[in-house]
Order: sequence, then C-alpha cells, then structure tokens
Amino acid sequence: MTQRVTLNIENHVAQVRLNRADKYNGLDMDMIEGLVETAETIKTDPTIRAVVLSGNGPSFCAGLDVAGVMSNPSNIQKLLQTEEGHDANLVQRCALDWKDLPVPVIAALHGHVYGGGFQIAMGADIRIAKADTVFSIMEMKWGLIPDMSLSVTVPEFARQDIIKELTYTGRKFGSEEAKEYGLITRIADNPLESATALAHEIVGKSPDAVRGAKRMLNSNWRAGRAEALKLEENIQKSIIGRPNQMEAVQANFQKREPNFKDPKS
Repeated sequence: MTQRVTLNIENHVAQVRLNRADKYNGLDMDMIEGLVETAETIKTDPTIRAVVLSGNGPSFCAGLDVAGVMSNPSNIQKLLQTEEGHDANLVQRCALDWKDLPVPVIAALHGHVYGGGFQIAMGADIRIAKADTVFSIMEMKWGLIPDMSLSVTVPEFARQDIIKELTYTGRKFGSEEAKEYGLITRIADNPLESATALAHEIVGKSPDAVRGAKRMLNSNWRAGRAEALKLEENIQKSIIGRPNQMEAVQANFQKREPNFKDPKS
C-alpha cells in the first residue's frame, strides 16, 4: 500500500491519514489509488468498527494536484475508468468508498478542504472541523465540475441552491458558514481528538446494530415509504436476538460494559 495514505488500527478504530503534508495532501495518482486501496482493506476487516479520516500536516486536503495528474493523459483515462463490479470510476471511488463502507467514518478537518479534498470529506458520515478551516468546491477554477461523487453525497444533507452557488463560484468559506449550510457536523478545537473520541464511543456499541443503522440510513434517507419501512424491518430481523444484541441487553441489566463479538466480513 502506498505511503501516501497510512492506516493504523487500534482498539477497533482505523486511523486513516492522508500523508503528503509537504503538498497540503494534494491528490496525486498514488494518493487517489491509496485511498481506494485503504477503503477496500477496511471493508474486508471485520475487526474495524469505526474509521477516523484525517490529514497529516497543515491541511486535510487542498484538492487535486492538477499539474501532476493532468499532465499525463493516461492518468485521466485511468481516473475516469469504471472497473467491472463497480458503479463508480476510480476518482469517484476515492471519495464515495467512505460512504459505502459498512462502518461509520468520521472526518477530522483542518487547514484547507478544497476541491477533491472537499468531496472526500463529504463521503464521511460525520465531519468535525477546526474553527479556522477553509472550504471550497474549487473545480470551477480549473474549468471543471466536481466529479468525485459530490452529486451523490451532498444532496443528503445540504440545500441544492447553496451547493449550486458554491459550485458555480468556487468561493472559499469558513467553518461557521459550512456548519450553517449543513456541510459539517460540528466545530472543535482539536478535530482529530474529537473524532477519535467519538469513534471510541461508537466502538462501545453493538457492531451489528451500528452497521445496520448505517445501512438503513444510507439506503432509506430518500427512499420511498414502503421501501424504507421494509428495509428497516429486514435489518432489524437480521440483528434482533443475535449474540451481540443479547449482549447489549444483558450488559445494560447487569450494569457492566458489553463485550461484543466482531461481525463476519
């Protein structure tokens, strides 16, 4: 796995770090491929119950390394290629795969969150940002549209007119504005510390229920009534009465910490 992205797993929490600090974690081909590879690794590891996604150095991610990526036409072809078995191309997957993971993903944001970095952040379930973080849907600056799954992720939590304005102009905006728009969950002095604490809180819950809740909410947020109710029922049937659910009940009655088992991958 490329060192552009690091993965450290401890106590059921996967710490994923964008690791190109000297370039503000600008997205080159190695980092894009590294993000997809890392998400694939997490997807197949049943011991992981939550993910914290962050960036080393002064910024979360300043967006695409335009000069490095677009100078080679073969890179563009590779980025826009959809592999068999997937409905998203490579560049879309480096953001969308975080949404598609079966476990919660919490993004810790600081510094610059521009362009592709913004879209990667939008793939997380929860976003915690430092007060002085600066955001931008910056693709318009380069004569491009945001094509890393923004049109799939953002409609679930932000108004279309706001996203249109930010996309058409590419203007920069701060954390307070981002929170007002619904683009971040909350502001914290130390986003990484807050995200890690939240991840550990989630780890203490039944992994079957947490995975089921993410699947339900992702699938049903804009689903039709009948479809949503049926999926709720089916997920609950797959959880209720199983060992982790019974352990949650027993631990509550016995006033002790639960001891959950990892789900099968």
